Amino acid sequence: MNKTKKLFLSCILILGIFNSGARAQDINFNDAWKFYNAEVEDAEKVAFNDTEWRHLDLPHDWAIEGPFDVKYNARAGGLPFHGTGWYRKHFKIDPNTKGKVVRIEFEGAMYDAHVWINGQFIGNRPYGYIGFEFDISKYLKYDGSDNVIAVRLKPEDLSSRWYPGAGLYRSVWLKIDNPVHVRQWGTYITTPTVTKTLAVVQNETVIENKGNNDIKVNVKQEYFSPEGKLVTSVDETISVSANASSTSALFCNIDNPQRWDTDTPNLYDVVTTVTQNGNVVDTYKSRIGLRSIRYTKDGFFLNGKLVRFNGVCLHHDNGALGAAVYRRADERKLQIMKRMGVNAIRTSHNPPSRELLELCDELGLMVQDEAFDVWKMQKVPNGYNKYFDAWGERDLKDMILRDRNHPSIVMWSIGNEIIEQKDKRNGWKVAKRLNDYCKEIDPTRPTSAGFNHYSGPYDNNMAQQVDIAGVNYKPTRYSNIRNKYPELAIVGSETSSCTSSRGVYHLPIEKYKTHASKHVTSYDLIGPVWAYPPDIEFHFQEQNPHVMGEFVWTGFDYLGEPTPYGGRDNSTNGYWNDDWPSHSSYFGTVDLCGFPKDRFYLYQSQWTTKPMIHLLPHWNWKGMEGKNIPVYCYTNCDSAELFVNGKSMGRRVKGKDLTELKVDFLRYEPKTFKSKYRLSWEVPYESGNIKVVGYKDGKAIQEKQIFTAGKPAKINLSVDRSMIKSDGEDLAYVTVRIEDKNGNLCPDADNLVSFSVKGVGELLAVDNGNQTSLESFQADHRKAFSGMCLAILKSSEKSGEIKLIAKSKKLKSSQITIQTK
Repeated sequence: MNKTKKLFLSCILILGIFNSGARAQDINFNDAWKFYNAEVEDAEKVAFNDTEWRHLDLPHDWAIEGPFDVKYNARAGGLPFHGTGWYRKHFKIDPNTKGKVVRIEFEGAMYDAHVWINGQFIGNRPYGYIGFEFDISKYLKYDGSDNVIAVRLKPEDLSSRWYPGAGLYRSVWLKIDNPVHVRQWGTYITTPTVTKTLAVVQNETVIENKGNNDIKVNVKQEYFSPEGKLVTSVDETISVSANASSTSALFCNIDNPQRWDTDTPNLYDVVTTVTQNGNVVDTYKSRIGLRSIRYTKDGFFLNGKLVRFNGVCLHHDNGALGAAVYRRADERKLQIMKRMGVNAIRTSHNPPSRELLELCDELGLMVQDEAFDVWKMQKVPNGYNKYFDAWGERDLKDMILRDRNHPSIVMWSIGNEIIEQKDKRNGWKVAKRLNDYCKEIDPTRPTSAGFNHYSGPYDNNMAQQVDIAGVNYKPTRYSNIRNKYPELAIVGSETSSCTSSRGVYHLPIEKYKTHASKHVTSYDLIGPVWAYPPDIEFHFQEQNPHVMGEFVWTGFDYLGEPTPYGGRDNSTNGYWNDDWPSHSSYFGTVDLCGFPKDRFYLYQSQWTTKPMIHLLPHWNWKGMEGKNIPVYCYTNCDSAELFVNGKSMGRRVKGKDLTELKVDFLRYEPKTFKSKYRLSWEVPYESGNIKVVGYKDGKAIQEKQIFTAGKPAKINLSVDRSMIKSDGEDLAYVTVRIEDKNGNLCPDADNLVSFSVKGVGELLAVDNGNQTSLESFQADHRKAFSGMCLAILKSSEKSGEIKLIAKSKKLKSSQITIQTK
């Protein structure tokens, strides 16, 4: 099928794939772009010769293609995200489109986007994390000849404290509307009352009239239950002046509503139909959840029930995929977090993708939607502070306009660790102004910000400007804040910052700053000077039940910020390459691949009720025979008993038998902490197996066993889903394990695995979670790290089979088949 025909056909196909704030006539514009990664003159002009440019489809992150290099900043992933990138696309417009309103929407462009249509400059948007659109109607050719869109991006070095990515990394849409239509992000749907028996739903819809005549239109709102059944409809007729807009304000009652919450995230569809003289001129679909939220100084309430935030902070990248947004990548990320017991996400430190918020709606995850990492005072030389005065208000308001119908969003954050915390005179004024913008656009949700200083923002009247003060890394100060500011609601907006490398254990257990291996032990106690083990936060949250919960730094490892290596604090402006090749985060409870670290299970033991048990470390300690190995167990059982080769090492009772941890962090004097959240034994090593059995009410209900692995003998493949969509966008994640002949994971294996693909798909990326690996994410091979690596497959637009074959020298090869449909 040629691209032009495909473009027009997509107008029809998209009827079945509405997203929040979508129209039937919106055309996905991701196909058939051309790309050039360098500065070039005249690339915005129609006659420019782009025949030699690279052909690609969006989303695209040019920086993830690498290569890694010490000349790039390890703080930003050691990847070439800065420079100039050009995108061009040739397309035709149906002549019947003339007279309509045609807009181009970018969901995100990294960074400082400038856009031309047919050689005419139509606008720019600096902030790479916010969506924007331009009306391009008057610049188009409607005679069947080529139109050319050109986009120039110029992300700068030293502009980010983490890996930002580069390029058109989110979707682009061509939007064709009648002169009378619903404005972009034009519905605002709130629920003034939600109880078990009644929901009152208020719908304010902005209708734009781009015509030259005053008109009257009928606006109809239809509400469909989670099962797709029409439950109610309301309508009204309003007047709209020429070249102006008017707002339709309607409400309805829904009896016995199916409420949205974290356990049952029920969603209703709202279809807005605009008719003029009896003819439908626009149809717009929104998706909402019927729920109530409120907060007090003593807690947060969802549907009248006190809930605590078992939250994590997430950066926007997806590891080996970089910043490029694939719905399945975000879905898998959130599903893994749900398995840990997470019920809330903080979008640190920027507006997230549309897909992530839709998935949070669907999965029942509460969201703190965050706007900025910086205001006027800089953290890095080329940061967003350069644009804040000119764009801060617009970017914040657009984020709220775009996102305010999502039931998952329960608070707005106006900033993270803002340097203005130290500004006694003006810092609070900026905070107040941003808070006022939030209330102007959406008064239904509380505001917040992440404060990492104590007691500056509280004494400087900044924390008082938001509804819920976010406390970063100050668990020992929770009671102080309550005593001094008793009416202030607070949440642990960034907690722990514990670091580790999956499957790596250093003996003896000690609290070190860095290790010669440039990895971090998975005994879960190492972090930078401000950081502390999760147990500390658990303890102080229990001691201060008025704190609304926590957002752990972080759920996933992310690209860049390889703390504790390379850099020393959040205000370091320069390069973090002293400990190269460390170039990605150690903070995650799971690694870049999405493979859980041990800390994942420590949180799971606190945040879930389904019986679970976890055991560490591995049991391959050749040369350590007879020497004590610390063995830890994370469980939500009452007690656990450890066995070594069938011999009991004793039973430990949770909450009674404490594990002493070595700690050393700011604002905490003791150098040890006795944790009731971990069970532990000191066990003389002998090869064979260790097994832990968990007991509830005296009955054995869970067990975990680890064997001493032999030599690597084979590759084992497993896939997250055996059936994926044949839409050219869906992904399958294949876990690769190096095992001995008996199927035990070889914990030290680093075998090089080569991949080949047959059938209707492609190998999109590979990874292994090693924070020091300089291997390309886009190669057809990868070394295992701690016995594991990952292959990511992408479907084509054909149904059939994708077969992945994995081989390694001296190992038995393996293959796996995925169906696409």
